[in-house]
Amino acid sequence: MHVLVAYATKYGATRGIAERIAEVLRQAGLQVTLAEVDRAGSPTAYDAVVLGSGVYAGRWLAPAAAYLKTHAGALAERPTWLFSSGPTGSGDPVALMQGWRFPQDLQALAEQIRPRDVAFFHGAIWPEKLNLAERLILKALKAPIGDFRDWAMIEGWARRITAALAEA
Repeated sequence: MHVLVAYATKYGATRGIAERIAEVLRQAGLQVTLAEVDRAGSPTAYDAVVLGSGVYAGRWLAPAAAYLKTHAGALAERPTWLFSSGPTGSGDPVALMQGWRFPQDLQALAEQIRPRDVAFFHGAIWPEKLNLAERLILKALKAPIGDFRDWAMIEGWARRITAALAEA
């Protein structure tokens, strides 16, 4: 089975999550293509798709949103999983975002695609990668700085994908 793990990232945290998901899928014996959404090509070449994006101001990055819109029909025809990464800090990411799980502007598309699961993971913020305006916004928001990705949670989610694909 050939699985596409496609992602959009601004500073690399989401890439790291996608890489870990791809690694777990490969360890389970799946053939995996890992690619940024701009280079992913059509999902019709794959048996299953895992698609993720970093979240900024409650929205997916434009390349990931465009991929979802462009390929919604093809994604609906194969097992698809969606993930977002964004909040920093400790605790449940959904609770930290007051129940937010997926961008509202893409919710209708997600319902059309009928993903097997939608995950929301903690992200990471590295101040040295940010521009001045972004650093000022983070300071004003008092956003926690650092790497808050929960690798055990990410790997567990990826293992559930492998189990679902094994049953298919």
